[in-house]
Amino acid sequence: MSLGRSMATVAYLIAAVLFIFSLGGLSHQESARRGNVFGMIGMFLAIVATVFGYVSGGYPTMLLAIVPAMVIGAVLAARVPMTGMPELVAMLHSFVGIAAVLVGISSYITPGIHVDPDQQLVHLIEIFVGVFIGAVTFTGSILAFLKLRGSVSGKPLTLPGRHLLNLAAIIVCVLLGIWFCTADHYPGGMLPLLIMTLIACLLGVHMVAAIGGADMPVVVSMLNSYSGWAAAAAGFMLQNHLLIVTGALVGSSGAILSYIMCAAMNRSFISVILGGFGTGGGSSASAAVEGTVTEFSVADTVDLLRESNSVVIVPGYGMAVAQAQHSLADVVSLLRAEGKQVRFAIHPVAGRLPGHMNVLLAEANVPYDIVLEMDEINDDLPDTDAILVIGANDIVNPAALEDPGSPIAGMPVIEVWRAGTVVVMKRGMATGYAGVDNPLFYKDNTRMLFGDAKTNVDAIRQGLQG
Repeated sequence: MSLGRSMATVAYLIAAVLFIFSLGGLSHQESARRGNVFGMIGMFLAIVATVFGYVSGGYPTMLLAIVPAMVIGAVLAARVPMTGMPELVAMLHSFVGIAAVLVGISSYITPGIHVDPDQQLVHLIEIFVGVFIGAVTFTGSILAFLKLRGSVSGKPLTLPGRHLLNLAAIIVCVLLGIWFCTADHYPGGMLPLLIMTLIACLLGVHMVAAIGGADMPVVVSMLNSYSGWAAAAAGFMLQNHLLIVTGALVGSSGAILSYIMCAAMNRSFISVILGGFGTGGGSSASAAVEGTVTEFSVADTVDLLRESNSVVIVPGYGMAVAQAQHSLADVVSLLRAEGKQVRFAIHPVAGRLPGHMNVLLAEANVPYDIVLEMDEINDDLPDTDAILVIGANDIVNPAALEDPGSPIAGMPVIEVWRAGTVVVMKRGMATGYAGVDNPLFYKDNTRMLFGDAKTNVDAIRQGLQG
Protein backbone atom coordinates (compact mmCIF):
# COMPACT_ATOMS: atom_id res chain seq x y z
CA MET A 1 0.00 0.00 0.00
CA SER A 2 1.36 3.42 -0.97
CA LEU A 3 2.07 6.13 1.58
CA GLY A 4 -0.82 8.21 0.20
CA ARG A 5 -3.32 5.39 0.71
CA SER A 6 -1.94 4.63 4.16
CA MET A 7 -2.44 8.24 5.19
CA ALA A 8 -5.90 8.22 3.63
CA THR A 9 -6.81 5.12 5.65
CA VAL A 10 -5.75 6.87 8.85
CA ALA A 11 -7.76 9.95 7.83
CA TYR A 12 -10.78 7.73 7.15
CA LEU A 13 -10.51 6.23 10.63
CA ILE A 14 -10.36 9.68 12.22
CA ALA A 15 -13.30 10.86 10.07
CA ALA A 16 -15.38 7.84 11.10
CA VAL A 17 -14.74 8.59 14.78
CA LEU A 18 -15.68 12.23 14.21
CA PHE A 19 -18.93 11.16 12.53
CA ILE A 20 -19.79 9.05 15.58
CA PHE A 21 -19.05 12.02 17.86
CA SER A 22 -21.18 14.16 15.56
CA LEU A 23 -24.21 11.89 15.95
CA GLY A 24 -23.65 11.82 19.69
CA GLY A 25 -23.52 15.61 19.82
CA LEU A 26 -26.68 15.99 17.76
CA SER A 27 -28.63 13.95 20.29
CA HIS A 28 -28.75 16.89 22.71
CA GLN A 29 -29.50 20.56 22.16
CA GLU A 30 -26.58 21.72 24.30
CA SER A 31 -24.06 19.77 22.22
CA ALA A 32 -25.67 20.11 18.79
CA ARG A 33 -23.33 22.87 17.60
CA ARG A 34 -20.30 20.84 18.65
CA GLY A 35 -21.76 17.82 16.86
CA ASN A 36 -22.10 19.82 13.66
CA VAL A 37 -18.49 20.96 13.92
CA PHE A 38 -17.31 17.36 14.35
CA GLY A 39 -19.31 16.34 11.30
CA MET A 40 -17.89 19.14 9.14
CA ILE A 41 -14.32 18.37 10.13
CA GLY A 42 -14.86 14.67 9.49
CA MET A 43 -16.33 15.30 6.04
CA PHE A 44 -13.48 17.68 5.15
CA LEU A 45 -10.93 15.02 6.13
CA ALA A 46 -12.83 12.40 4.12
CA ILE A 47 -12.89 14.53 0.97
CA VAL A 48 -9.21 15.49 1.21
CA ALA A 49 -8.17 11.89 1.93
CA THR A 50 -10.17 10.58 -1.03
CA VAL A 51 -8.93 13.19 -3.49
CA PHE A 52 -5.24 12.91 -2.62
CA GLY A 53 -5.07 9.34 -1.38
CA TYR A 54 -7.18 7.37 -3.83
CA VAL A 55 -7.37 9.51 -6.95
CA SER A 56 -4.52 9.96 -9.39
CA GLY A 57 -4.93 12.73 -11.91
CA GLY A 58 -7.97 14.64 -13.09
CA TYR A 59 -7.69 17.23 -10.32
CA PRO A 60 -8.76 20.21 -12.46
CA THR A 61 -11.96 18.36 -13.41
CA MET A 62 -12.66 17.51 -9.78
CA LEU A 63 -12.11 21.11 -8.71
CA LEU A 64 -14.57 22.24 -11.38
CA ALA A 65 -17.15 19.96 -9.75
CA ILE A 66 -16.27 20.37 -6.06
CA VAL A 67 -15.77 24.13 -5.79
CA PRO A 68 -19.09 25.19 -7.40
CA ALA A 69 -20.89 22.53 -5.35
CA MET A 70 -19.38 23.90 -2.14
CA VAL A 71 -20.39 27.45 -3.08
CA ILE A 72 -23.95 26.41 -3.99
CA GLY A 73 -24.29 24.42 -0.77
CA ALA A 74 -23.02 27.29 1.37
CA VAL A 75 -25.32 29.82 -0.30
CA LEU A 76 -28.37 27.58 0.03
CA ALA A 77 -27.61 26.81 3.68
CA ALA A 78 -27.22 30.52 4.45
CA ARG A 79 -30.36 31.61 2.63
CA VAL A 80 -32.87 28.88 3.40
CA PRO A 81 -35.27 29.87 6.19
CA MET A 82 -35.93 27.48 9.05
CA THR A 83 -39.37 26.80 7.58
CA GLY A 84 -37.63 25.60 4.42
CA MET A 85 -35.30 23.15 6.18
CA PRO A 86 -37.56 20.10 5.63
CA GLU A 87 -37.59 20.74 1.88
CA LEU A 88 -33.81 21.23 1.82
CA VAL A 89 -33.21 18.00 3.74
CA ALA A 90 -35.49 16.08 1.37
CA MET A 91 -33.65 17.48 -1.64
CA LEU A 92 -30.26 16.56 -0.15
CA HIS A 93 -31.52 13.01 0.31
CA SER A 94 -32.36 12.90 -3.39
CA PHE A 95 -28.75 13.84 -4.22
CA VAL A 96 -27.48 10.86 -2.25
CA GLY A 97 -29.94 8.62 -4.05
CA ILE A 98 -28.99 9.70 -7.56
CA ALA A 99 -25.31 9.48 -6.62
CA ALA A 100 -25.79 5.82 -5.64
CA VAL A 101 -27.55 5.15 -8.95
CA LEU A 102 -24.78 6.78 -10.99
CA VAL A 103 -22.03 5.04 -9.02
CA GLY A 104 -23.73 1.68 -9.50
CA ILE A 105 -24.25 2.04 -13.22
CA SER A 106 -20.75 3.42 -13.81
CA SER A 107 -19.26 0.61 -11.68
CA TYR A 108 -20.92 -1.90 -13.95
CA ILE A 109 -19.89 -0.19 -17.18
CA THR A 110 -16.30 0.57 -16.15
CA PRO A 111 -15.24 -1.17 -12.94
CA GLY A 112 -12.93 1.13 -11.00
CA ILE A 113 -11.81 -1.63 -8.65
CA HIS A 114 -10.37 -5.10 -9.07
CA VAL A 115 -12.87 -7.86 -8.28
CA ASP A 116 -11.76 -11.46 -7.92
CA PRO A 117 -13.68 -13.87 -10.15
CA ASP A 118 -15.06 -15.74 -7.15
CA GLN A 119 -16.40 -12.43 -5.78
CA GLN A 120 -18.00 -11.30 -9.01
CA LEU A 121 -21.52 -12.43 -8.06
CA VAL A 122 -21.34 -10.57 -4.75
CA HIS A 123 -20.17 -7.44 -6.55
CA LEU A 124 -23.05 -7.64 -9.04
CA ILE A 125 -25.54 -8.01 -6.18
CA GLU A 126 -24.00 -4.95 -4.51
CA ILE A 127 -24.46 -2.95 -7.72
CA PHE A 128 -28.03 -4.07 -8.24
CA VAL A 129 -29.14 -3.48 -4.64
CA GLY A 130 -27.30 -0.15 -4.48
CA VAL A 131 -28.96 1.13 -7.65
CA PHE A 132 -32.37 -0.07 -6.41
CA ILE A 133 -32.10 1.71 -3.04
CA GLY A 134 -30.67 4.82 -4.69
CA ALA A 135 -33.46 5.03 -7.27
CA VAL A 136 -36.19 4.64 -4.63
CA THR A 137 -34.50 7.29 -2.48
CA PHE A 138 -34.02 9.67 -5.41
CA THR A 139 -37.59 9.88 -6.66
CA GLY A 140 -39.17 9.44 -3.24
CA SER A 141 -37.13 12.36 -1.89
CA ILE A 142 -38.06 14.58 -4.83
CA LEU A 143 -41.76 13.91 -4.28
CA ALA A 144 -41.32 14.54 -0.54
CA PHE A 145 -39.65 17.85 -1.42
CA LEU A 146 -42.59 18.82 -3.64
CA LYS A 147 -45.11 17.83 -0.94
CA LEU A 148 -43.30 19.78 1.76
CA ARG A 149 -42.99 22.77 -0.54
CA GLY A 150 -46.71 22.69 -1.28
CA SER A 151 -46.17 22.17 -5.01
CA VAL A 152 -47.96 18.81 -4.76
CA SER A 153 -50.98 17.99 -2.61
CA GLY A 154 -50.19 16.45 0.76
CA LYS A 155 -53.16 14.09 0.49
CA PRO A 156 -52.17 10.44 0.06
CA LEU A 157 -52.63 8.83 -3.35
CA THR A 158 -54.57 5.66 -2.56
CA LEU A 159 -54.75 3.77 -5.84
CA PRO A 160 -56.88 0.61 -5.90
CA GLY A 161 -54.65 -2.39 -5.28
CA ARG A 162 -51.65 -0.16 -4.55
CA HIS A 163 -50.11 -2.72 -2.18
CA LEU A 164 -50.29 -5.39 -4.87
CA LEU A 165 -48.69 -2.96 -7.30
CA ASN A 166 -45.78 -2.39 -4.90
CA LEU A 167 -45.41 -6.13 -4.30
CA ALA A 168 -45.50 -6.84 -8.03
CA ALA A 169 -42.84 -4.18 -8.65
CA ILE A 170 -40.55 -5.73 -6.03
CA ILE A 171 -41.04 -9.24 -7.45
CA VAL A 172 -40.24 -8.00 -10.96
CA CYS A 173 -37.11 -6.30 -9.61
CA VAL A 174 -36.00 -9.56 -7.98
CA LEU A 175 -36.45 -11.39 -11.30
CA LEU A 176 -34.53 -8.64 -13.07
CA GLY A 177 -31.80 -9.04 -10.46
CA ILE A 178 -31.49 -12.74 -11.30
CA TRP A 179 -31.27 -11.87 -15.00
CA PHE A 180 -28.66 -9.20 -14.26
CA CYS A 181 -26.47 -11.49 -12.17
CA THR A 182 -26.60 -14.39 -14.64
CA ALA A 183 -26.12 -12.31 -17.80
CA ASP A 184 -22.82 -12.01 -19.63
CA HIS A 185 -20.52 -9.18 -18.63
CA TYR A 186 -21.25 -5.66 -19.84
CA PRO A 187 -23.35 -4.92 -21.80
CA GLY A 188 -25.22 -8.18 -21.17
CA GLY A 189 -26.82 -7.05 -17.90
CA MET A 190 -27.36 -3.43 -18.83
CA LEU A 191 -30.97 -3.87 -19.96
CA PRO A 192 -32.25 -5.49 -16.74
CA LEU A 193 -30.31 -2.93 -14.69
CA LEU A 194 -31.91 -0.01 -16.50
CA ILE A 195 -35.41 -1.55 -16.39
CA MET A 196 -35.02 -2.12 -12.64
CA THR A 197 -33.86 1.49 -12.20
CA LEU A 198 -37.01 2.76 -13.92
CA ILE A 199 -39.28 0.50 -11.84
CA ALA A 200 -37.49 1.53 -8.63
CA CYS A 201 -37.96 5.20 -9.53
CA LEU A 202 -41.69 4.63 -10.01
CA LEU A 203 -41.81 2.65 -6.77
CA GLY A 204 -40.21 5.53 -4.87
CA VAL A 205 -42.81 7.95 -6.22
CA HIS A 206 -45.70 5.60 -5.48
CA MET A 207 -44.58 4.83 -1.92
CA VAL A 208 -44.23 8.50 -0.92
CA ALA A 209 -47.38 9.50 -2.83
CA ALA A 210 -49.38 7.09 -0.68
CA ILE A 211 -48.17 8.75 2.55
CA GLY A 212 -50.34 11.56 3.90
CA GLY A 213 -49.29 14.95 5.21
CA ALA A 214 -49.62 13.89 8.85
CA ASP A 215 -46.81 11.39 8.37
CA MET A 216 -44.36 13.75 6.65
CA PRO A 217 -41.97 13.93 9.66
CA VAL A 218 -41.66 10.15 9.48
CA VAL A 219 -41.15 10.34 5.72
CA VAL A 220 -38.21 12.71 6.18
CA SER A 221 -36.52 10.44 8.72
CA MET A 222 -37.33 7.37 6.62
CA LEU A 223 -35.72 8.90 3.53
CA ASN A 224 -32.76 9.87 5.70
CA SER A 225 -32.35 6.18 6.50
CA TYR A 226 -32.70 5.22 2.85
CA SER A 227 -30.04 7.72 1.83
CA GLY A 228 -27.68 6.23 4.40
CA TRP A 229 -28.14 2.70 3.08
CA ALA A 230 -27.70 4.02 -0.46
CA ALA A 231 -24.37 5.56 0.57
CA ALA A 232 -23.35 2.30 2.26
CA ALA A 233 -24.22 0.39 -0.91
CA ALA A 234 -22.05 2.78 -2.91
CA GLY A 235 -19.26 2.12 -0.42
CA PHE A 236 -19.51 -1.62 -1.04
CA MET A 237 -19.43 -1.05 -4.79
CA LEU A 238 -16.33 1.12 -4.53
CA GLN A 239 -14.77 -0.88 -1.66
CA ASN A 240 -14.61 2.36 0.30
CA HIS A 241 -14.70 1.62 4.01
CA LEU A 242 -15.57 5.15 5.09
CA LEU A 243 -18.62 5.25 2.83
CA ILE A 244 -19.75 1.95 4.29
CA VAL A 245 -19.31 3.15 7.89
CA THR A 246 -20.86 6.56 7.25
CA GLY A 247 -23.79 5.11 5.33
CA ALA A 248 -24.44 2.54 8.03
CA LEU A 249 -24.39 5.26 10.71
CA VAL A 250 -26.86 7.42 8.79
CA GLY A 251 -29.02 4.49 7.78
CA SER A 252 -29.30 3.00 11.26
CA SER A 253 -29.78 6.34 13.00
CA GLY A 254 -32.48 7.27 10.49
CA ALA A 255 -34.22 3.95 11.06
CA ILE A 256 -34.12 4.47 14.84
CA LEU A 257 -35.47 7.99 14.43
CA SER A 258 -38.26 6.70 12.20
CA TYR A 259 -39.18 4.18 14.89
CA ILE A 260 -39.25 6.93 17.52
CA MET A 261 -41.45 9.11 15.32
CA CYS A 262 -43.83 6.22 14.65
CA ALA A 263 -44.05 5.49 18.38
CA ALA A 264 -44.89 9.15 18.96
CA MET A 265 -47.91 8.72 16.68
CA ASN A 266 -48.83 5.24 17.90
CA ARG A 267 -48.31 3.87 14.41
CA SER A 268 -46.16 1.06 13.08
CA PHE A 269 -43.48 1.75 10.50
CA ILE A 270 -45.26 -0.63 8.09
CA SER A 271 -48.53 1.31 8.44
CA VAL A 272 -46.70 4.51 7.54
CA ILE A 273 -45.18 2.92 4.46
CA LEU A 274 -48.57 1.55 3.43
CA GLY A 275 -49.90 5.11 3.65
CA GLY A 276 -53.43 6.41 3.99
CA PHE A 277 -52.97 8.56 7.11
CA GLY A 278 -53.62 12.26 6.76
CA THR A 279 -56.29 12.09 4.10
CA GLY A 280 -57.77 15.41 5.02
CA GLY A 281 -61.15 13.90 5.44
CA GLY A 282 -61.05 12.31 8.85
CA SER A 283 -62.61 8.97 9.60
CA SER A 284 -66.20 8.05 9.02
CA ALA A 285 -66.27 6.56 12.49
CA SER A 286 -64.92 9.68 14.12
CA ALA A 287 -67.29 11.44 16.48
CA ALA A 288 -68.72 14.75 15.28
CA VAL A 289 -67.33 17.79 17.08
CA GLU A 290 -69.91 20.19 18.41
CA GLY A 291 -69.69 23.17 20.72
CA THR A 292 -69.14 26.90 20.95
CA VAL A 293 -65.80 28.60 20.46
CA THR A 294 -64.79 31.23 23.02
CA GLU A 295 -62.63 33.93 21.49
CA PHE A 296 -59.88 35.80 23.35
CA SER A 297 -58.16 39.09 22.65
CA VAL A 298 -54.51 40.02 23.03
CA ALA A 299 -55.37 42.09 26.09
CA ASP A 300 -57.15 39.10 27.64
CA THR A 301 -54.10 36.96 26.98
CA VAL A 302 -51.77 39.50 28.57
CA ASP A 303 -53.98 39.64 31.67
CA LEU A 304 -54.03 35.85 31.87
CA LEU A 305 -50.25 35.65 31.68
CA ARG A 306 -49.84 38.31 34.35
CA GLU A 307 -52.16 36.41 36.69
CA SER A 308 -50.50 33.02 36.07
CA ASN A 309 -47.58 31.64 38.03
CA SER A 310 -46.85 28.73 35.72
CA VAL A 311 -47.03 28.92 31.92
CA VAL A 312 -46.40 26.24 29.30
CA ILE A 313 -45.97 27.03 25.60
CA VAL A 314 -46.69 24.42 22.92
CA PRO A 315 -45.24 25.43 19.54
CA GLY A 316 -46.28 23.95 16.21
CA TYR A 317 -45.54 24.44 12.53
CA GLY A 318 -47.73 27.55 12.51
CA MET A 319 -45.16 29.24 14.73
CA ALA A 320 -42.44 28.30 12.27
CA VAL A 321 -44.41 29.68 9.31
CA ALA A 322 -45.08 32.96 11.12
CA GLN A 323 -41.44 33.17 12.29
CA ALA A 324 -42.70 34.04 15.76
CA GLN A 325 -39.95 32.30 17.74
CA HIS A 326 -37.84 35.43 18.35
CA SER A 327 -40.76 37.49 19.61
CA LEU A 328 -41.84 34.52 21.70
CA ALA A 329 -38.39 34.32 23.27
CA ASP A 330 -38.80 37.96 24.35
CA VAL A 331 -42.18 37.15 25.92
CA VAL A 332 -40.58 34.27 27.81
CA SER A 333 -37.83 36.54 29.09
CA LEU A 334 -40.38 39.11 30.31
CA LEU A 335 -42.42 36.46 32.12
CA ARG A 336 -39.39 34.86 33.74
CA ALA A 337 -38.17 38.29 34.86
CA GLU A 338 -41.43 38.55 36.82
CA GLY A 339 -40.62 35.27 38.59
CA LYS A 340 -43.04 33.08 36.63
CA GLN A 341 -42.26 29.52 35.65
CA VAL A 342 -42.26 29.26 31.86
CA ARG A 343 -41.56 26.06 29.95
CA PHE A 344 -41.97 24.69 26.44
CA ALA A 345 -43.64 21.37 25.63
CA ILE A 346 -42.32 19.74 22.45
CA HIS A 347 -44.08 16.90 20.67
CA PRO A 348 -41.78 14.56 18.69
CA VAL A 349 -43.71 15.16 15.46
CA ALA A 350 -44.31 18.90 15.84
CA GLY A 351 -43.46 20.62 12.56
CA ARG A 352 -42.42 18.89 9.36
CA LEU A 353 -38.98 17.74 10.42
CA PRO A 354 -37.79 15.76 13.45
CA GLY A 355 -36.51 18.28 16.00
CA HIS A 356 -37.89 21.21 13.99
CA MET A 357 -39.27 23.06 17.02
CA ASN A 358 -36.10 22.51 19.04
CA VAL A 359 -33.99 24.07 16.30
CA LEU A 360 -36.32 27.07 15.97
CA LEU A 361 -36.21 27.74 19.71
CA ALA A 362 -32.44 27.32 19.81
CA GLU A 363 -32.20 29.84 16.96
CA ALA A 364 -34.11 32.31 19.17
CA ASN A 365 -31.75 31.60 22.12
CA VAL A 366 -34.44 30.04 24.30
CA PRO A 367 -32.68 28.35 27.28
CA TYR A 368 -32.33 24.62 26.71
CA ASP A 369 -33.35 23.71 30.25
CA ILE A 370 -36.91 25.00 29.81
CA VAL A 371 -37.52 23.07 26.57
CA LEU A 372 -39.05 19.73 27.58
CA GLU A 373 -40.26 16.71 25.65
CA MET A 374 -43.91 15.64 25.80
CA ASP A 375 -43.27 12.75 28.21
CA GLU A 376 -41.38 15.04 30.59
CA ILE A 377 -44.13 17.61 30.98
CA ASN A 378 -47.51 15.92 30.50
CA ASP A 379 -47.82 14.97 34.16
CA ASP A 380 -47.24 18.62 35.20
CA LEU A 381 -50.00 20.09 33.06
CA PRO A 382 -52.83 19.76 35.65
CA ASP A 383 -50.81 22.10 37.90
CA THR A 384 -50.22 24.63 35.09
CA ASP A 385 -52.14 27.90 35.18
CA ALA A 386 -51.99 28.82 31.49
CA ILE A 387 -50.93 27.17 28.25
CA LEU A 388 -50.24 28.93 24.96
CA VAL A 389 -50.69 26.69 21.92
CA ILE A 390 -49.08 28.43 18.97
CA GLY A 391 -49.80 27.04 15.52
CA ALA A 392 -50.25 23.44 16.72
CA ASN A 393 -53.25 21.22 16.10
CA ASP A 394 -53.00 17.43 15.88
CA ILE A 395 -50.39 17.18 18.66
CA VAL A 396 -52.87 18.69 21.18
CA ASN A 397 -56.01 16.97 19.93
CA PRO A 398 -57.89 15.16 22.73
CA ALA A 399 -59.67 13.02 20.11
CA ALA A 400 -56.50 10.92 20.04
CA LEU A 401 -57.35 9.73 23.56
CA GLU A 402 -61.11 10.19 23.73
CA ASP A 403 -62.41 9.06 20.32
CA PRO A 404 -61.62 5.44 19.33
CA GLY A 405 -62.95 6.14 15.83
CA SER A 406 -60.59 9.04 15.15
CA PRO A 407 -57.84 8.55 12.54
CA ILE A 408 -55.34 9.64 15.20
CA ALA A 409 -56.77 7.39 17.95
CA GLY A 410 -54.05 6.18 20.30
CA MET A 411 -51.55 8.81 19.23
CA PRO A 412 -49.78 10.26 22.30
CA VAL A 413 -50.51 13.99 22.51
CA ILE A 414 -49.72 16.90 24.80
CA GLU A 415 -52.71 16.97 27.15
CA VAL A 416 -53.08 20.74 27.31
CA TRP A 417 -56.79 20.61 28.20
CA ARG A 418 -55.85 19.45 31.71
CA ALA A 419 -54.40 22.90 32.53
CA GLY A 420 -56.26 25.84 34.02
CA THR A 421 -56.71 27.86 30.83
CA VAL A 422 -55.61 27.09 27.27
CA VAL A 423 -55.10 29.85 24.71
CA VAL A 424 -54.91 28.51 21.15
CA MET A 425 -53.36 30.82 18.55
CA LYS A 426 -54.51 30.00 15.02
CA ARG A 427 -55.38 31.83 11.83
CA GLY A 428 -58.73 30.04 11.68
CA MET A 429 -60.53 26.84 12.47
CA ALA A 430 -58.80 24.72 9.82
CA THR A 431 -57.80 21.15 10.68
CA GLY A 432 -54.22 19.97 10.99
CA TYR A 433 -52.25 17.62 8.70
CA ALA A 434 -54.40 14.65 9.71
CA GLY A 435 -57.55 16.45 8.59
CA VAL A 436 -59.23 15.81 11.95
CA ASP A 437 -61.43 18.31 13.81
CA ASN A 438 -60.08 19.27 17.22
CA PRO A 439 -62.48 19.11 20.22
CA LEU A 440 -59.95 21.15 22.21
CA PHE A 441 -61.21 24.32 20.55
CA TYR A 442 -64.66 23.84 22.09
CA LYS A 443 -63.70 22.96 25.66
CA ASP A 444 -64.80 25.25 28.49
CA ASN A 445 -61.24 26.20 29.48
CA THR A 446 -60.07 26.92 25.91
CA ARG A 447 -59.82 30.40 24.44
CA MET A 448 -59.15 31.03 20.73
CA LEU A 449 -56.85 33.90 19.76
CA PHE A 450 -57.20 34.20 15.98
CA GLY A 451 -54.74 35.92 13.68
CA ASP A 452 -51.10 35.78 12.59
CA ALA A 453 -48.95 34.22 15.31
CA LYS A 454 -46.11 36.72 15.07
CA THR A 455 -48.47 39.70 15.07
CA ASN A 456 -50.24 38.39 18.16
CA VAL A 457 -47.03 37.47 19.97
CA ASP A 458 -45.58 40.91 19.21
CA ALA A 459 -48.73 42.49 20.65
CA ILE A 460 -48.49 40.29 23.76
CA ARG A 461 -44.87 41.34 24.21
CA GLN A 462 -45.83 44.99 24.00
CA GLY A 463 -48.66 44.44 26.47
CA LEU A 464 -46.31 42.80 28.98
CA GLN A 465 -43.78 45.60 28.58
CA GLY A 466 -46.50 48.21 29.19
